[in-house]
Amino acid sequence: MRADEPNQSTAHSPSRADVPINSEEAARALRNGPIGAYVVAGITVGLLFIGWLMFYFFLFMPRGSIG
Repeated sequence: MRADEPNQSTAHSPSRADVPINSEEAARALRNGPIGAYVVAGITVGLLFIGWLMFYFFLFMPRGSIG
């Protein structure tokens, strides 16, 4: 693409925006799709749990029992 050519997104291109795919291609594309999202969610939940444990052991435990 040259710098003086206008930029056109795929959403405005009638040649490729609405090309249907068959169910086999869709299944193949979605077979391993959510693995990355599961990894990111797992890391996030793990860090959140570690943060909660740090608050519990370093902030609440030294205060002792109340009552």
